[in-house]
Amino acid sequence: MPLVTIDVIEDVFTPAQKRDLIAGVTDAMIKVEGEAMRQVTWVRVREFKQGDWAIGGKMLKAADVHALSA
Repeated sequence: MPLVTIDVIEDVFTPAQKRDLIAGVTDAMIKVEGEAMRQVTWVRVREFKQGDWAIGGKMLKAADVHALSA
């Protein structure tokens, strides 16, 4: 059974966006594995506290991620 973990920083994605991520990743797995795998495909979203994630030595907060995507 596939298990997909999506790591994100807290407060970057809304609950609706997380649902969309889960649905989209599940659909991508099913495209590869086949529809029979839908019921055993696990997708989880893990949220890390702001400041517990860094890129290039710089600690990131939700506002930093939002600025990067703007």
